[in-house]
Amino acid sequence: MAKEGHKYIFVLGGVMSGVGKGVATSSIGLLLQQKGYAVNLVKVDPYLNVDAGTMNPTEHGEVFVLKSGLETDQDMGNYERFLNRDLTNEDYMTSGMVYQSVINRERALGYGGKCVEAIPHVRDEILRRFEAAAEYNGSRISVIEIGGTVGDFQNALFIEAARVLKMEHPENVLFVMVSYLPTPGTLGEMKTKPTQTAVRELNSYGVQPDFIIARSREPIDEKRREKISVSCNVRKDRIISAPDITSIYEAPLNFDRGNLGDELLEALNLTEKRKASLAAWKKFARAVNNDKAPEVAIAIVGKYFDTGDFVLSDAYLSVIEAIKFSAAKLGKRAKITWINSKQFEKGAPVSQLAKYQGIIVPGGFGETGIEGKIKAIQYAREHKIPYFGLCYGMQLMVVEYARHVANIKDAHTTEIKKNTAEPVVDIMPEQKQNLFDGKYGATMRLGTYPAYLKKGTVARAAYKKELVEERHRHRYEINPEYVDRLQKAGLVFSGTSPDGVLMEIAELPKSTHPFMLGTQFHPELQARPLDPHPLFTEFLKAALKRKA
Repeated sequence: MAKEGHKYIFVLGGVMSGVGKGVATSSIGLLLQQKGYAVNLVKVDPYLNVDAGTMNPTEHGEVFVLKSGLETDQDMGNYERFLNRDLTNEDYMTSGMVYQSVINRERALGYGGKCVEAIPHVRDEILRRFEAAAEYNGSRISVIEIGGTVGDFQNALFIEAARVLKMEHPENVLFVMVSYLPTPGTLGEMKTKPTQTAVRELNSYGVQPDFIIARSREPIDEKRREKISVSCNVRKDRIISAPDITSIYEAPLNFDRGNLGDELLEALNLTEKRKASLAAWKKFARAVNNDKAPEVAIAIVGKYFDTGDFVLSDAYLSVIEAIKFSAAKLGKRAKITWINSKQFEKGAPVSQLAKYQGIIVPGGFGETGIEGKIKAIQYAREHKIPYFGLCYGMQLMVVEYARHVANIKDAHTTEIKKNTAEPVVDIMPEQKQNLFDGKYGATMRLGTYPAYLKKGTVARAAYKKELVEERHRHRYEINPEYVDRLQKAGLVFSGTSPDGVLMEIAELPKSTHPFMLGTQFHPELQARPLDPHPLFTEFLKAALKRKA
């Protein structure tokens, strides 16, 4: 159980999805942490998937992998980036996890033969998880984001659990609603009615918001603030303006100017005045938003583009942010262009890549657009354009090198061509049975693994240490049977597993190419605003040299 007097802040969304609950939760966590309080952030996803690992990124967005290997919602990535620390399994839950726990307990007679129902048994399991997360983290305050929108059927049990916690400990629980105030173009006037309706919907659950974060195009004026206050029964000073911003990293600074941190602490009866130390964050936010900083043009050649531009930032969110962090550190601004690799398979000239200072091929699964990616990688290698391959991007870099340099003409990955004569990339032996048995969820090589780096390599120079730990999410590996042939042809495997069997980093020496490097792991998952990832930073340094 959580310790006596533990504080809870529940963040809910009103009016529509995508209103910014994750950024609000991250920002609240950062503000309270910078005021000296131990904080843990929890994401609640109402879907019945046990985790996010089996979801299509074009529909749900990026799958973020924790250090433990748990596959989670992309909001967990924002939590880690804002708090600048690793999160745990206890900080994430889905309806699938909750129901699975209840059903497993029922099957083991854990309920003593009772009729097991949503209330109280599922609700109580949710409460247990809220308290377990606080206990595991040893925090003073839990900030819990409940996914979905008020009025959704799926998240009702989580709101009910929060209501019970508020009923039992009214002095220790707050509700923050992030709601949207539209300004219809034909009217030119900000409207509060959707927010009023959302609050009434929340009231029907027996919950009254203590704070409203008002998302809108422009800052709310005093008249709208007063209208929301009277209609929604929320104090005016607890209605926080959250207008559109250039970057999500401005959000905590805006909230700090609106005294959100102090207001939350006062409402929780934590009256000790502490000033948030945001100097480092302010410096980063200025750098990442500096429109006058010199640009570096980066092309991301990927495949998850078929549902429109609005999907891109979700499907490769951590990659984008990692690029931004390293660019800000170098006093530059990355101009990212998205290129669908399928166009190169249809005859589009791959020479269009010549205008970029760097090329990234990110992770992914399946055969769509693969030959287009290989063409892009070949062009980057032959024309000495800095190249960074992430997971699949490393595997295809090795396939390309095998075909066109090591003279292994039929080189391929068995993920695409199961019976290829030259399986340069092959499925991990322990994974074959998983696929045969139809076990796809949470069965990949997931989470943090160590890698040793060779002296005199680009990777070793970037990390400045011999042993690193990085997060993985894949089933396929470089086939050890081909390593010697590839190395003799000039490819360097600069990072390997401790036993030397698994190839973690492949690169070309600087004497051959300014930066041609791929990682089997996902370095973007550990890039942080105040601690950029060294490989992204080295990649951008090479890109800047090409520009010069």
